[in-house]
Amino acid sequence: MDLELEGKKAIVTGGSRGVEALEATTRELTNETGQRFFPITADTADDAAVRSMVVQAVESLGQVDILVNNAARPGGQGPVPKLAEITDEHFDEEMGVKVMGYLRCAREVAPHMLRQGWGRIVNISGLAARRSGSAIGSIRNVAVVAMTKNLADELGPGGVNVTVVHPGATRTEATEAVVAERARSQGISLEQVEQRMAEGVSVRRIIDASEIAYVVAFLASPKSVAINGDVIAAGGGPTSSIYY
Repeated sequence: MDLELEGKKAIVTGGSRGVEALEATTRELTNETGQRFFPITADTADDAAVRSMVVQAVESLGQVDILVNNAARPGGQGPVPKLAEITDEHFDEEMGVKVMGYLRCAREVAPHMLRQGWGRIVNISGLAARRSGSAIGSIRNVAVVAMTKNLADELGPGGVNVTVVHPGATRTEATEAVVAERARSQGISLEQVEQRMAEGVSVRRIIDASEIAYVVAFLASPKSVAINGDVIAAGGGPTSSIYY
């Protein structure tokens, strides 16, 4: 199926950690796809940095058709703070980067998309929005969903669709270290750790980051026009729960 993405220009935040990694990722993607990529460093917790990022992107690309909001602190990789351990600074940092950071990026790209009468904003959130276990994790992801619906209602008449993707446990470059630490602390093998991580989903394996990217690519395409303001769960089918 042709997703009609030829010629579309996108900003993807949270593409790497640090300048060197960003440049390496750019080279890797360029070699793999033959497309042009422009590395831009920006702190999405800072208004001025986000404005500068979008200006640079428009100057480099000529237009912005797609925004994938992905810049956030990864959840589920460390001990979850209890109520007494949650500080104002911790809460403000988490919300400022993921929620307000997403909002900043959307605010800056929206005028460009509305002028051309078409655009897609895909917000990467998380299945912590649908379960307890981490107060801040749940709050920040639920907030992204609420933000998405509000933006979809406002921008939809102008041809801009806004959606959410909820990944669950996902294999990324950090997974190896997480699995190793759990194996060490629990006194079990790496294979047993991965098996336990996969037991909570119906496909019985950890979803790969590339498989999340396939979902995002569809939502970023003109083919996804029927989906606006809604959530797509991409966690491999968490078992036992019914969400409607």
